[in-house]
Amino acid sequence: MTTAAPVKVRTTSRNGPAPQAEVRLSADEARRLALRAQGLLGAPDRRSGARGVLRRLGAVQLDTISVLARSHELVPYARLGAVPRSAVEEAYWSGDHAFEYWSHAACILPVEEWPHFAFRRRARQARGHRWHVLEDVERSCAAVRDRLRAEGPLTATELGGAKNGGEWYDWSETKIAVEWMLDTGEVVCTRRRGWKRVYDLAERAVPDALFHDDLDDAECIRRLVAQAGAAMGVATRADLADYHRLKGEQVDTVLEGTGLVPVEVEGWSKPAWAAPEALAAEPRGRHRTTLLSPFDSLIWDRPRTERIFGFTHRLEAYVPKAKRIHGYFVMPLLSGGRLVGRVDPAREGKTLVARQVSLEGPKAVAPMARALWEAAEWVGCDAVRVERCDDAKLAAALVDALG
Repeated sequence: MTTAAPVKVRTTSRNGPAPQAEVRLSADEARRLALRAQGLLGAPDRRSGARGVLRRLGAVQLDTISVLARSHELVPYARLGAVPRSAVEEAYWSGDHAFEYWSHAACILPVEEWPHFAFRRRARQARGHRWHVLEDVERSCAAVRDRLRAEGPLTATELGGAKNGGEWYDWSETKIAVEWMLDTGEVVCTRRRGWKRVYDLAERAVPDALFHDDLDDAECIRRLVAQAGAAMGVATRADLADYHRLKGEQVDTVLEGTGLVPVEVEGWSKPAWAAPEALAAEPRGRHRTTLLSPFDSLIWDRPRTERIFGFTHRLEAYVPKAKRIHGYFVMPLLSGGRLVGRVDPAREGKTLVARQVSLEGPKAVAPMARALWEAAEWVGCDAVRVERCDDAKLAAALVDALG
């Protein structure tokens, strides 16, 4: 990393002047800064565990797909190794340290971020409804409110049923009401039970010191942009916006107050910003060799993944089977700080099945074998089988390495 003089942060906008970047990063330095910020370079913080991972990332995406495990379990696993899955669930869904809300998508968030999403709760309230519309919103919400106040935390089923009996989107009146109250902040989800949201009154579940919506929209967004910058290490305007699904114009209005430093990154066509703490020391340490969930925050932004790693990755779970290129739930292989392969895993009894494997070259064989065995043992499998590899020579080498 090189700097010609003390850095001066200047305001930027889509049509305004570009930031004056006096810190210049090579593409390799930017990649390593991103890895360290995401907890994938350097010694893992096992003492802080999954809760520490959540605080560091600021958001862990949820998804219903479960292959090796659900995505929110795979995220701390990628950083900490074979942390017990029960410990991950306990870290997320016990106590008052986390809640679920709309960030990059449906995410688990540190409870300290509750005030930061007041701008989104207000926007939902102003819109007046979700995609479902209730005939009598106040009556339906009052019924939910009274039940929660009298009986404590409840699932939608316990409140009276989540569906009317049709398709998944055919929600009951109760489900529509409680999800509206979740959107607007009257209720909160701080735990799940059998993958079902458990709803509670926010005034009861959120710690008193954090249960307030007195931050104005600009301050909420400033804090979220600063947090995103710290979690990514180095990022473009689009990266900063995408992390918590903000608008680029919102990022523009707060950048000057975030403390993020303008930088120039080799090969990046857009201006970038880095967290000061990311620039304070060279990113050094041991790289993790691991399989990544496609919803991992290191790679959930596909254009950023291509820019940093030169790796094109697409989720094909919702693509018709005949049109898939790499498989249903493709997990990229991270090794040596680079994305060097991918695998579509499955489980058959006590066997982890690599249904389809792609490797960048012979040097990726040993890391893939190591990552497959580590994942297998983590989920209780005692065998690994390769069904298909797109290179016959590498397939034979992988089978040998697994043996």
